[in-house]
Amino acid sequence: MPPLYIHGLGSFHPENVIDNRFLEELAIGTNDEWILERVGIVERRTVLPLDYIRQTKNQDVRAAEEAALYSNAETARLAALQAISRARLKPSDIGLVVAGGCCPQTTTPAEACRIAAALDLDVPGFDLNSACSSFGAHLHVLGSYGGMPPYALVVSPENTTRVVNYADRATAVLWGDGTSAAVISSSVPSRVRVAATSLDSSPAGHRAVTIPRVGHFGQDGSTVQRFAIKTTSATLASLLPAARERAARMGGRVRFVGHQANKMMLEAVARRANIEPIDHWSNVVTFGNTGAAGAPTVMSQHWDEFTDGDVIVAVVVGAGLTWASVTIEIGDD
Repeated sequence: MPPLYIHGLGSFHPENVIDNRFLEELAIGTNDEWILERVGIVERRTVLPLDYIRQTKNQDVRAAEEAALYSNAETARLAALQAISRARLKPSDIGLVVAGGCCPQTTTPAEACRIAAALDLDVPGFDLNSACSSFGAHLHVLGSYGGMPPYALVVSPENTTRVVNYADRATAVLWGDGTSAAVISSSVPSRVRVAATSLDSSPAGHRAVTIPRVGHFGQDGSTVQRFAIKTTSATLASLLPAARERAARMGGRVRFVGHQANKMMLEAVARRANIEPIDHWSNVVTFGNTGAAGAPTVMSQHWDEFTDGDVIVAVVVGAGLTWASVTIEIGDD
């Protein structure tokens, strides 16, 4: 693929915490032991007031839009400012905004345009949604995007708790809110280079994970988990030989980042691939499933640990059913 460089990563999680005790207190038939056994999540963040969830269990998703403390555009602005600062740039240096994820707040206008307005930018913007695989899809498409300005902003504002049914224990335990942002360039080099990307789908499984236009998130949990383990393991296995060769040659380490949906699923994939716990980066335990923002927020939180010679292999899966991969090399060969 043509060169694609990451100049800065940013992330934002709202301050309201949904811990397992809070979910127990909703009296929906769940408790800390049940949650940890199935998904391994301890805490999640939400843009919703906790009293709103207690009182309504979010039975009307239209009311959640009114109750939310942040819009997608605002969480995107906050994540973007961190990414832009890490890139040692100013917002005015951004010449293109691309957004996408699982749960856009508007179908029209494009969220990218709302985000650009929140940053006071007068630049092109468009949405590219591929559910939880959107970050991989963004980099895959932009790697061959003609006429890209010197710096582009890629954002995934995932405030999906607005569509969670907090009377349903199977889905209430999963989701947290988070937003990722990345400043990328195809013309200005940096020490963080996107070496390879992939994007694929199996549309026969499109019914397995859904968010209706006005309705609650739903999924066939067992089908999705089997798909996630099988697809992530196979994709990771195909990428590891080249990543390990490069890391060995450069004196670095291979880091794995998966889709942040289920702690046990991620650990199973890492064990199959013989990846040591120190090299498996994740945040699902403390932030839950943040959709397309999951993997890039993990990398953002480890930004200061990026070391020359390292290779980061990210594999993400999502509704569609879709999956994508991103191989990132740190430092020059």
